[in-house]
Amino acid sequence: MTRHPHGRSHLHRGGSPIGAGLARRAATLAAAAALVAALSMTSGAVADEPSRFVDHSLLIAPELPCTWPSYPFPRFQITHQRRIGPDSAYNVDVLLIDGNTGTQLDVPPHSVARPDLNREKSGPLGLAFTDRIEAWQFGGEACVVDVRDLLDQAPKGVSPLVLRQHVERFEAANRPLRFGDVALFRSDYSDRYYRPFPEGRRFIADVLDRQAPGYPDPDPDCMEFLASRGVMALGTDSASMGPLPDLAEPTHYAGLKHGMIWTESATNLGALPATGAFYCMLGPRHEGGPYGEGRAFSIVGGELPARLIDSARNRRAVELSPVLSPRHPVTNPGIGSGEHRQTYLKIDFLYSEYLDLWHHAHLMDAMAGTHLVPPSYALPEKELDEPYAPEVRGWLEEYERRYGERGFSSLTTEKVPLDWTCGPARVVDVRSLVGSVERSQWPASPEITPALLEAWEAEHGRLREGDVVLLRTGHLDAHYRESPEEAGAWADPQAGKAEGWPALGPDAVVFLKSRGIRCVGTDAPDLGGVDARRALMTYWALGSREMVGVEFLHNLGNVPDGAYFLFAALKIADCHGGPGRAIVLY
Repeated sequence: MTRHPHGRSHLHRGGSPIGAGLARRAATLAAAAALVAALSMTSGAVADEPSRFVDHSLLIAPELPCTWPSYPFPRFQITHQRRIGPDSAYNVDVLLIDGNTGTQLDVPPHSVARPDLNREKSGPLGLAFTDRIEAWQFGGEACVVDVRDLLDQAPKGVSPLVLRQHVERFEAANRPLRFGDVALFRSDYSDRYYRPFPEGRRFIADVLDRQAPGYPDPDPDCMEFLASRGVMALGTDSASMGPLPDLAEPTHYAGLKHGMIWTESATNLGALPATGAFYCMLGPRHEGGPYGEGRAFSIVGGELPARLIDSARNRRAVELSPVLSPRHPVTNPGIGSGEHRQTYLKIDFLYSEYLDLWHHAHLMDAMAGTHLVPPSYALPEKELDEPYAPEVRGWLEEYERRYGERGFSSLTTEKVPLDWTCGPARVVDVRSLVGSVERSQWPASPEITPALLEAWEAEHGRLREGDVVLLRTGHLDAHYRESPEEAGAWADPQAGKAEGWPALGPDAVVFLKSRGIRCVGTDAPDLGGVDARRALMTYWALGSREMVGVEFLHNLGNVPDGAYFLFAALKIADCHGGPGRAIVLY
């Protein structure tokens, strides 16, 4: 993120065209790509190697230079609102975070004005916010353009420029770039300079204060050249895609006007081959976001990268995360007064006159929208200084008699391996349970049992180690509504005014672990359901078996057989939840 030279901020944070315009452009580029693909089908991996995940995301923490340092951009904050103990059975965190935090995504409205504004830079892409980018565009074949020779090769406060010649150098050594590629500029800038404060000032602040050379970045002509190749996604391990001091906005507009999206502040690009790896960038699906915080990663080796690259190149993808909006029920309202989680708030802090948009941050529960449930959510790190409340102690005794020791965990979100939350999608339809609980028993959720899972296996095949089990309840598809019609999602089931959503029981967790399952997802608000005792046992069972959950999905009915599930939570230090985004490629 950079400031306008006259002090007014101009949004240059990052997308793709919308609707028919994007489809026509993508079809044209795909046809051209097919011709180029025939010239070269390079792969940086050996087919019989095991596939492995490579993380390209910076750790987000208050002691790191993870936010844009110019006034008035907010600093990242994590608040451990509740700790496991007498007041809470869970670790509950609240985040203050804006889209310029850590490794981040830029989409077109960062620089392209809305069409209704009728300005020089207006166009349909001015509506291509982070929540509207189509799922296929987040992935592609990583093409690593080595520009390490530019690192620090400029005066203080000035960015060395990545030129079209650098891209042509890559093409001469490898192959022509094409539609479906993700061009990644590797300078090793973040690897070298992303450090805790005070040393971390070198990452952005010292550059802005003209005390250190700028980070390498492409000039506008380089962007135009990449657009001519049909490239729709880029990435850089610099702090921004905008060269300092005066080319930030021209470079942003030169790429974003073509519908590109890109990753800023990536890291560890040196772990990739020049071509052949599958690259992906996922982040929370904030409504109206002209940029957004995200999680970038690659898959290297084996046959999986080529399979996923082909899916993304041919736009075979399904979005599984609902849009996040303050008007929607994205966080748990709780059972009883004072038990609600932090509501999802959009906080405007800086206005861009040209784009008629506000820079905004979000104050939200760490489990807002689609999110990760790590083991440390329900398991304490060590023996409690103060015990659970008496009722919960009784539940724990009951749990341990039946399922064994609850145990402890320090496995917070940033420590959960990426390959735990990605894998072959196995959608288990549990909608037959809806309507099975007598009204007199409400509030209660129908329980997903081992018998139901075994019956599903008999029809669809045995679950295998590495599969991601996705429980299709249909609940959010039916009840995710704007205020004032949102009560059906959370509030009515919790209050006993409606049946709860189908929920995973602890016995089913034990069964899934016996099959080698590491990750379970649901298109309901959570995996535990509306009965507090049974829900806690489910989370204890998951955590003690080092299993994770992905909650608050939707659209599982459109996941085809053979699809591959991709989810990644924001890489936030010491976080007991973690917002993210889920898609499948097929």
